[in-house]
Amino acid sequence: MSKGSALAIHGGAKAVIADEGDIFRWPIVTTEDEEAVLAVLRRGAMSGLDITYEFEDDLKGYFGLRHALCHNTGTAAIQAAMWACGVGVGDEVISQSMTYWGTSLQVFSLGGTVVFSEIDPKTLTMDPSDIEHRITERTKAIIPVHYCAHPTDMDPIMEIAEKHGLKVIEDVSHAQGGLYKGRLLGTIGHIGAMSIMSGKSLACGEGGFLVTDDKDLYERAAAFGHYSRTQSIEHPELSPFAGMPLGGYKYRMHQLSSAVGRTQIKRYNERMQEIQRAMNHFWDLLEGVPGIVPHRTPADGDSTMGGWYAAKGIYAPEQLGGLPVARFCEAVTAEAGSFRIMPGANPLMHLHPVLNDADIYGHGKPTRIAHSDRDLRQREGSLPVTESMPERIYSIPWFKHYDEKIIAQYAAAFRKVVEHAEELL
Repeated sequence: MSKGSALAIHGGAKAVIADEGDIFRWPIVTTEDEEAVLAVLRRGAMSGLDITYEFEDDLKGYFGLRHALCHNTGTAAIQAAMWACGVGVGDEVISQSMTYWGTSLQVFSLGGTVVFSEIDPKTLTMDPSDIEHRITERTKAIIPVHYCAHPTDMDPIMEIAEKHGLKVIEDVSHAQGGLYKGRLLGTIGHIGAMSIMSGKSLACGEGGFLVTDDKDLYERAAAFGHYSRTQSIEHPELSPFAGMPLGGYKYRMHQLSSAVGRTQIKRYNERMQEIQRAMNHFWDLLEGVPGIVPHRTPADGDSTMGGWYAAKGIYAPEQLGGLPVARFCEAVTAEAGSFRIMPGANPLMHLHPVLNDADIYGHGKPTRIAHSDRDLRQREGSLPVTESMPERIYSIPWFKHYDEKIIAQYAAAFRKVVEHAEELL
C-alpha cells in the first residue's frame, strides 16, 4: 500500500475536509414530531395511556406479534421480561459481559444473578457454543444481545433453550429493525425487549418496550409494573392482585415519548435503509485494508444490521506491527471531521466491582452471590475471548445519510493511518 501525504497528527492535511452537514444528526425531528408532542401537551395528556395504546398497536403491526407493552426505559422492559419469565430469588440468567449494564444488572432487584458467557470475536455477540455448560438447575433465561446492531446467532440458542426448558429474552436495543436469516430481531425469542431512548436508531426521547406472542408472558410483564392495566388481566394467578403492580414499580411510558415513537416508526424503515446503504458503502471502501476488519453481516440480505446503532470496527493490531488501538484511533480522529474515533466498547461487566464486591441490599455479602449456593463471580481470566476484545474494537462513523463524498473521505482517513502505521509505533 503506497503512502499518501503526512498524517494530520504529525502536521499533515486532514483527510476529511467536506462539509458534513447533517450526516451525523440524530434523531431526525420533523414538524410532524413536534405537532404530535404539542397535541399531547395542549390537552394535558402526558401521563395518560391513549397515545401509548396507539403506539403499542403500531409496534404490534411492525413486529407482527400479538402483544406489545411500552415502558419508561428499556431497562424496565428487560426487568419486566425477566420477571415474566419466572426469574426470582436464587435464579440465574445467562448473558454477555460486553454490553450496557441494562441488559442484565436489574436481575439483582429480583433476587437473581447473572452468569456471563463468551462472545464470538467476529460478531461481538453471544457465542452459542459457550452457553450450555453454564446452565444449572437455577437458570431461567438466556438474554442474547444483538450488540452494536449485529444479529446474534439465534437458531442454536433457541435449540439450547428448548432442550433445557429456558426462556429467551432478546435485547434488541442496538438493532431495531435488523434481520436474522430474514426474521425480524425481537420476534425470534420468547420476548423481545429494547430501549428507544433518543440516541438509539429508533428514537422516541426516552422509553422502551417489549413484544411477544405469548399472552401469559405479556400479562405477567404488565402485572409487574403497570398497575393501571391489572384490571384487564385474565391470568388466574395474577387477577386477584389487580389494582397494584406486583413489582411495586410504575413503568408506563410518558405519552410525549409515545407520540414521538408513533411518528418515528412511520419513517423508520426508510431511514434505516439509508443508514444501511451508507454504512455498507463505508465498509466496501475499506475492504481488504490491513488491520481493519468489518463488523457487519454478509451482503446476502438475509441478515442485516438494522439502524446500525453504536457502529464498531474490529481491529487487528498484529497486521500493523502491534500498533495499540488507542493510538490508531487518535490518529484517525486527527484526520476526521466532527466524529471522534474511540477505542474499546462497553466496560466488561464481569470485571466491574458492582458485579463482584457491592453489597447493594445489605445481605452481608456481594449481591452477585447473595442468593447463590456457590460463588458465581467471574474474575479476570475467566472470559479470555471477551477480555481480549476491548483492545480490538473501535468506533466508526455512524452515517445517517448516504453522501459518497463524506463517506469516501472518512474511509480515506482510516486508509491513510494504516499506510503510515509504522510511524505511530
